[in-house]
Amino acid sequence: MGETGRLREGTRAYLLIAAMWIRSTMTYRTSFVLTAVGNLAVTGLDFVTLVLMFAQVDTLGGWTLPEVAFLYGLSVTSFGLADLLIGSADTLGARLRDGSFDTLLVRPAPVLAQVAADRFALRRLGRITQGALVLGWALCAVHVEWTVAKVLLVPVMLVSGAAIFGAVFTAGAAFQFLAQDAAEVQNAFTYGGTTLLQYPPTVFGKDLVRGVTFVLPLAFVNWVPGAYVLGRPYPLSLPGWAAFAPPLVAAGCVALAGLAWRAGLRAYRSTGS
Repeated sequence: MGETGRLREGTRAYLLIAAMWIRSTMTYRTSFVLTAVGNLAVTGLDFVTLVLMFAQVDTLGGWTLPEVAFLYGLSVTSFGLADLLIGSADTLGARLRDGSFDTLLVRPAPVLAQVAADRFALRRLGRITQGALVLGWALCAVHVEWTVAKVLLVPVMLVSGAAIFGAVFTAGAAFQFLAQDAAEVQNAFTYGGTTLLQYPPTVFGKDLVRGVTFVLPLAFVNWVPGAYVLGRPYPLSLPGWAAFAPPLVAAGCVALAGLAWRAGLRAYRSTGS
């Protein structure tokens, strides 16, 4: 079976498993609604913190509240999409430790698709909704001279950002084949990464900015393309074309994460339980 066939099979398996969990969730609709609303409210506290901060200052690292809200909305929405689609990968370590991962290996479906769709949680829509609301407000409030390129770049940032975060989730899951108890390490790069990107790069040291630009390229989720949209200086004085690099960066991250996953899967040794 070629790559296209495996991709088609994986997508079909993912949709079937996700649909099963959605039907399970909808059995208790009131509980789902309350959980989703609670998730939206809790994630919204991050933005409330930013608003309270701006009640004391006019700018943060030279950025205004609408500009920071633009970064925040891009980061949270992109991360929310990745978390919805593949966030369950962070539970892989528990499966490896209790031996239940072996059951995934004997099923006639790609393992990564099963891991990604496992316990598919619609409640994560709360994070996406909250991020999208902040982004919508920021797009209306920020002072930008909109062009066709800038308008088109916004959805490109969201899709590319989700792919970059998805690659981080996948690479983190692959690392758990070695560490087996590394969920917190994985969360440091996923949840920690989205929190980092909610603030402008000017508030961080240059070494950290270099790390999230050239080592773990989270800066291409919003910092770099966002600087182009807002007319801000690029982090680390990157060239102008870097603003349009997120799709290429995302493709590279996905390819490397795929290689890491395959290497981890080949190295896996059953617990025997």
